[in-house]
Amino acid sequence: MTAISRIGFITCLVVVSQSAAAQMLGKVGSLLMADRTAARLSETQGPHAAFMSVVDRNSTFFTPAPVDALDYLNNRPNIPDVMIWRPTYAAIAKSMEWGVTAGTMSFQRIGAIKRYGEYLTVWRRDRKGNWKIDLRAQIEHHGGNNEPDLQYVEPDAKDYTRFKTKERIQQRKEIVLSNDQLLSTVLKTDAAIAYREFLADDARLYFPWKTPIIGKEAILDFVKEQDLAIQAKSLVASRSYSGELAYSYGEVSVATASETLKCNYVRIWQLQSDFQWRVIIEMLFES
Repeated sequence: MTAISRIGFITCLVVVSQSAAAQMLGKVGSLLMADRTAARLSETQGPHAAFMSVVDRNSTFFTPAPVDALDYLNNRPNIPDVMIWRPTYAAIAKSMEWGVTAGTMSFQRIGAIKRYGEYLTVWRRDRKGNWKIDLRAQIEHHGGNNEPDLQYVEPDAKDYTRFKTKERIQQRKEIVLSNDQLLSTVLKTDAAIAYREFLADDARLYFPWKTPIIGKEAILDFVKEQDLAIQAKSLVASRSYSGELAYSYGEVSVATASETLKCNYVRIWQLQSDFQWRVIIEMLFES
């Protein structure tokens, strides 16, 4: 077999393997493939090239304030020379135009120590059907050996209402924002009560300098141990076309027993079987 034939065979094998993996994972497979493809590009060509391949004029990066991702990247920001990430969570909407991935990451400048953290990406399909970043945020922590296994959420087979007017779509986004504002209001009074009411049982909390805290009860234990007092200001909410997944973000002040952190937050919401909105992911990152 010639060198060219061998390269072609290997390339074909990789494509077939990726397609088979996507089919095994069902609908969420295409989203995971988009995330993993960008991650491989980051390893081979650098994070700048990887991000440029999956952003457009509607993409937002938290740096930590929200900025236009394309403008940010075109200004050649001081981003790490090396960035490696692996998704450990993925969910996709019934409408197949909206999804979310989250996972572990490491990054470093050449000659500097390796650093660790977690990333959160909300994705949407563009008019050509390609997955693009809608927003992306990350936190840093000290690393750890216990990376969670991949958890992914497939949409159920139930149909969804297809709204045709921008006004109705906007109203549905406002419902998410109202829930976000209500959660923020209750957080001011009692963080434990707020999270007990608004978190899904398998929720994930990404907190500065902490590895992921997974599960409502573990999050409530963390809130009590840290004696958290939280004041949040809701800013933006958006929702998948099929309506069962959404996000919100805003600003937050987090007081622990020892310090006060000024942060931004991103929340991923899911409409539950009891028709109540619950937070499945919350990321707090220092501003």
